Amino acid sequence: MIGCPKCAQVGTIMKAGYVRNKQRYVCKACNYFFTIASTEEPHKRQKSRRHQTTIIDIAKSVGVSNSTVSRALHGHADINPETRQAILDMAAQLDYQPNQLAYNLVKSRTNTIGMIVPEFHNRFFPNVIMGAHQVLTEQGYNLTIMQSNESFAVEVANTKAMLANRIDGLLISLTQETNSFEHLQVFEKRGIPLVLFNRVCDDVHAPKVVVNDFEAAFMAVEHLIKNGYERIAHLGGPLNLLVSRERMKGYRAAMEKYGKPVEEELVIQGMLSQQKARIYGKYLLDLENRPDAIFAVNDSAAIEIMLMAKEKGIRVPDELGVVGFSDNPESAYIGPGLTTVRQPTIEIGKTTARWILQMIDDEEEFSDGEERILKTELIVRGSSLRHR
Repeated sequence: MIGCPKCAQVGTIMKAGYVRNKQRYVCKACNYFFTIASTEEPHKRQKSRRHQTTIIDIAKSVGVSNSTVSRALHGHADINPETRQAILDMAAQLDYQPNQLAYNLVKSRTNTIGMIVPEFHNRFFPNVIMGAHQVLTEQGYNLTIMQSNESFAVEVANTKAMLANRIDGLLISLTQETNSFEHLQVFEKRGIPLVLFNRVCDDVHAPKVVVNDFEAAFMAVEHLIKNGYERIAHLGGPLNLLVSRERMKGYRAAMEKYGKPVEEELVIQGMLSQQKARIYGKYLLDLENRPDAIFAVNDSAAIEIMLMAKEKGIRVPDELGVVGFSDNPESAYIGPGLTTVRQPTIEIGKTTARWILQMIDDEEEFSDGEERILKTELIVRGSSLRHR
């Protein structure tokens, strides 16, 4: 029970609010206001901040210098074995966790690689990430992943965030909107290794990991021609992306080789969101003399075409052949099965990761735009097998 410091009365004390986070009291007998030391009210004390064990704590406990603890924890050979063991035992007892960030900063490395991808709507980029992650973690690196959501502004902001976090290198696939590259040239100026993959550009002198998009598109269109299709349309991606331009070239080359005229009204290039794919698909399917086959720049667009054809009563593949690109999982299940180009997505991730680690280890910052081109495979399903 609290007594009044002025009149010594007991049982006359009432609480009277707080002053500077301390409980304030008033004595009803003499109207005296006062506070008491926090030690008298331990339940009112503010919780102390959790202390993280440091090498200083270990050094004090073992009775050695801070530098001796540091050398023992980092495996230096000039420490007495008994002293090293005593330090390691004390570190375990005190639950010591090394400050890896500080240690890496001393070495001017963070052991972190950044990766920026444009979207997660299909399995392509998650598979690439898995391949890169496998290689990087085996070599003791962390992988920081950011999504640009097909926005150039977000891509630029992501690169700035990566730089602020002192990554050791960056893997990036560009957005559909990207047509300016100053934000990537910053990495070249700062000597930070950069590897582009899948969606790449020629304006940055950095290594590139791609598939042979020209060859893959040629193969897809050739397959349609050999299955009896004559008026083949191409639903392509934005021409600022090299991948779109290469697939367009492959389409045109196959049509030319087999003497099929390219009708410009059947060739569409643009942003390929799901909504845009439906708009472009509707245009093609509503033509008075509509195409009898469509080669789409990706599986998402091809699947939209197949769904719209079904809505309009157009039979796939008898009246309309469809070929996509990427081999998304759903491509095998949509009836009658989508013919598509399979890309080695896991291997793309592994190749980009190995390349950037080589650049870091060799202190090689930028190359002269060297490319590593991986092979694709045409997966034939029912959407392109016309019953003649």
